[in-house]
Amino acid sequence: MSTTATYKYPKLFKLESGKKLRNVEISYQTYGKLNANKDNVIWACHALTANADVLDWWDGLFGNSALFNPNEHFIVCANILGSHYGTTNPLSINPVTGQPYYLSFPEFTIRDLAGLHQLLANHLGINSIKVLIGGSLGGQQALEWSIAKTINVENLILVATNAVHSPWGIAFNESQRLAISTDRTFYANQPDGGLKGLKAARSIALLSYRTYEAYAATQLESVNDKIGNYRASSYQNYQGEKLCKRFNAYSYWYLSKAMDSHNVGRGKKSIVAALAEVEANTLVIGIDNDMLFPIGEQKFLAEHITDAQFSSINCAYGHDGFLIETDKLTNIIGNFLKESSDKKIIKLHQTA
Repeated sequence: MSTTATYKYPKLFKLESGKKLRNVEISYQTYGKLNANKDNVIWACHALTANADVLDWWDGLFGNSALFNPNEHFIVCANILGSHYGTTNPLSINPVTGQPYYLSFPEFTIRDLAGLHQLLANHLGINSIKVLIGGSLGGQQALEWSIAKTINVENLILVATNAVHSPWGIAFNESQRLAISTDRTFYANQPDGGLKGLKAARSIALLSYRTYEAYAATQLESVNDKIGNYRASSYQNYQGEKLCKRFNAYSYWYLSKAMDSHNVGRGKKSIVAALAEVEANTLVIGIDNDMLFPIGEQKFLAEHITDAQFSSINCAYGHDGFLIETDKLTNIIGNFLKESSDKKIIKLHQTA
């Protein structure tokens, strides 16, 4: 059973900045059924340009025959604030002006994304999550939501993510925004504004998502006499055009800024102190050759989240491995959840 729906929040939604959004809509999908005890919820947080259809973009980890399947679990995935796929975003109509927001859309943070998840959880009558999982930007959301403690999270799974977005990551994002801003149509306030800039931005992003080895394996020329029309060039163009057909430059601009804002230590004593507030059983997974979210960032999470487990994946694809290596993720996560369940049973027996 799969449901696609939109929740319209009836009140003003206050952002971390203090600004408020009126008539916020949250597009989301659910799969399976919530059981009588409401203890079978799997909540997936999506990354930068993904959507609420987690069975599509995380196929292999989520699916009818996968570890997280609708036959056993009630799976929820919400499209995030600012994104292109139905949730309130820069192309939405500003109820004050009657026109799309475009660049008048207020900037938001990862904590605001987590806040929107909580609104949806309240609407769905969910007060406990069995597994909260996210990779990359999705992992940042899951972490902030766990620290907020507005909902009970039994198991937290953080994949290829961090406690604070690095200067390296921010520099990549700024480079992409610079590319978008060179496209003068970006400032024309039209739905297809900035698409040439977005194409260039996507090309920059791909270099941080993949690795030298991945390009060498997939884009290497088969002949030695070429002086143009290289496979790698075609690939960058193709991927840029592909994103432009399904996303918009304004959402990309704002979401990259939200990622830059990620710092669990903001308003806390320190980053370490903030991580110590996580109460869920936590598994942190890193990818050995991730250039964008280096594995040291995941080790830092595991070191400072109480009793967290750490595991790493060897993958030629770099950061994108969190979407590709689903068999390895299934094995690691499946074992973690089994151990977590065993510990819970032992604890219950001791209490009895």
